[in-house]
Amino acid sequence: MKVPGVAAPSALWISASFLMTSCASGPPPALPMPAPSETPANVMPATPTAATATETPADAPESTSSSRPFVYGVDLDTVRAGRFDQGKMWTFEFPPTAYLEETYGIRPDAAWYEKARLGALRIPSCSASFVSPHGLVMTNHHCAREFVSQVSGEGESLLDNGWVARDLADERPVEEFEADRLIEIVDVTEEVNAALDSVPATGRADAREELLEEIEQRILGEYGGEESGHVVEMISLYNGGRTSAYVFRRYTNAKLVMAPELQIGFFGGAPDNFTYPRYNLDFAFFRLYDDDGAPLASDPYFAFDDDGLEVGDPIFIIGNPGSTSRLQTVAELEFRRDVSDRSVLALLRSRLAVLGEYIRENPQIAEELDLRNTYFSLDNSLKAMTGQVEGLEDPIIIARRQDTERDFRAAIEADPALSDRYGSLIDEMAALQERKREQAPGFGAFLAMTSSDMESATLHRALISFQILSARQGGAPPDQVEGLVEELRAVPDQPVALDRELMTARFRDFVDFYGTDSQLVQAVLDGRSPEVRAEGIVSGSQLRDSAAAVSGIEDGSIAITDPALEIVRAYLPTFIGFQQVIGAVFPEEEAIAAELGRARFEIYGTDVPPDATFSLRIADGIVEGYPYNGTVAPAFTTMYGLYDRYFSNPGTEDWALPDRWVGAEAGLDLSTRMNFASTADIIGGNSGSPVLDADLEVVGLVFDGNIESLPGDYIYLPELNRSISVDARAILEALDVVYDLDRLVLELTTGRLVETESAADAVRR
Repeated sequence: MKVPGVAAPSALWISASFLMTSCASGPPPALPMPAPSETPANVMPATPTAATATETPADAPESTSSSRPFVYGVDLDTVRAGRFDQGKMWTFEFPPTAYLEETYGIRPDAAWYEKARLGALRIPSCSASFVSPHGLVMTNHHCAREFVSQVSGEGESLLDNGWVARDLADERPVEEFEADRLIEIVDVTEEVNAALDSVPATGRADAREELLEEIEQRILGEYGGEESGHVVEMISLYNGGRTSAYVFRRYTNAKLVMAPELQIGFFGGAPDNFTYPRYNLDFAFFRLYDDDGAPLASDPYFAFDDDGLEVGDPIFIIGNPGSTSRLQTVAELEFRRDVSDRSVLALLRSRLAVLGEYIRENPQIAEELDLRNTYFSLDNSLKAMTGQVEGLEDPIIIARRQDTERDFRAAIEADPALSDRYGSLIDEMAALQERKREQAPGFGAFLAMTSSDMESATLHRALISFQILSARQGGAPPDQVEGLVEELRAVPDQPVALDRELMTARFRDFVDFYGTDSQLVQAVLDGRSPEVRAEGIVSGSQLRDSAAAVSGIEDGSIAITDPALEIVRAYLPTFIGFQQVIGAVFPEEEAIAAELGRARFEIYGTDVPPDATFSLRIADGIVEGYPYNGTVAPAFTTMYGLYDRYFSNPGTEDWALPDRWVGAEAGLDLSTRMNFASTADIIGGNSGSPVLDADLEVVGLVFDGNIESLPGDYIYLPELNRSISVDARAILEALDVVYDLDRLVLELTTGRLVETESAADAVRR
């Protein structure tokens, strides 16, 4: 929301774009610690290992340190950072050749890196890869869900029943699908830093944005402009310490080839999400087509491996991890622990309760609105955020981050030139966190106010309509007003009951974070309960309906006295106070983070990878189980385990099998490896990334991390952190036996495209 004379806040607090997961992150008011019953039972705090801390005897006194106590029998002053606490998400700008040779005895050459880069793809919110020379694309089922729902015809429920294109002609076109292939990286760091060094810190963020836009347009022009099928994206590494222009070839002509049933693609449901052992077939296939309507020629691509993995084998995940914050200062992490991330938890719990109840009471409407996919996504985010917050509450994790920060400070102070430029920045960042703490309630009360999934459509329209009326009154130019009207048109209608309950939830946010007796709550509720107040507004506002709202704004019949606009006026004074603080703090944080990023690169070079930015990375690891829950999780699971989960949980929806899988065990090789765990470093956005061996052949498809990986947003702990993948052998076994899709099996194993299933049957007979 923009009010004349007031800086706009970060979109983080008024949108839901930060909730990007399946494997999630983002900062926001102080809530009480969640009770045990509010937390998933299998989300456990991280525990120390011999590699992370110095052990002390069980009968040691509570503390022998003058500063901090023992925790888990560990003196926190002895805790030291690990070599890879800041992760192993290597960039293609700075490939880890020497490290890979040292660790695995392989030395990739330029051709290896080029094939790895060109075989990988980025699709909406996920990763993918070419797995045949004919445009065949593999990704996760959960990355394909919205497209599966999109291509379902009348009377079909392909999300539940799956989709199999028997013949090439049966593949179904999808809309709004984008697949980006990274064809070139241009390092523009020196140009950017030289231009910005003369700009005062307070104006650097705006100057940087303008400069990057100029560079982006210049490079795009070199590739033929917007009509050429190319896209240029400016990628900031090390919090802006380094900058690259990524040039993509974008493909938009896509068709859905195959997606299994939701029940097998999300086997285990919410209880198994972010856990291991797993028994999931989270895969799907699309095909890209060229401008002439023929399957796209897509060499190089990643062929399926025919040998399979074993415990200890090295693997490489090539994908686009979404966002990490491993370079944040300890003060920033403590603010997230105490204030911001806790607010996200409250928001997710609140909105999931509303959505869950609505879906149960209105299943048909919920299906038409695709609310199940929305619920899955938010529930996934809740579990991820819960694990992140619990990690921040683990004093050993914080102690490791403090040790990293001490070393960083010492390196800066040891060099007079670095000390002069960067020496005060960590303390300045800490001071900014204290300024934000003064506005803690706002970080919860005003979160996601323009989210179509988590906010009342009526209140969303009221926020935009207030801006329109304010802009007109202030004499804003017509194009600015029309831009706001377009935003108003874009707000989708919600069923009345859902709109009302989401509005009630927002009013409860105001009560929970500011208190019943606060001026804000008194003004908003006007002496009524959240439920009664919401009912009155939904039934009395012209902004309840999209068409009525737009026509009313255009013809002037909507006035500031509309009940929903009265709510905006009621919370506006408090919101402006909150906005003024964060509108000033966020640019300062961004400028300091960029400077600290430059300092880190000057000190550590490429030994410390940058944070994830939804840009292409190489993550290495080995196939390995781990100790958990008093026992050991095996490196591999098998199809035997899939059927054991089914038979051991009779009548339980989460572990039910689709009809075509019930009885299919007779024809399956149940010893087939199904899922596996590895030490590779991933996070949300990596979903759908191919898992490759040293020859760049597909051995798996990553789809999740374990519970212990959830603190991976801010620290990588290889002792217990595991990425979870579908084994390539399970994909082929399922396609062959359960789905009888010889056409696809033939293409994956030989690279040969056969147009019909009958022709493929003849070849494989």
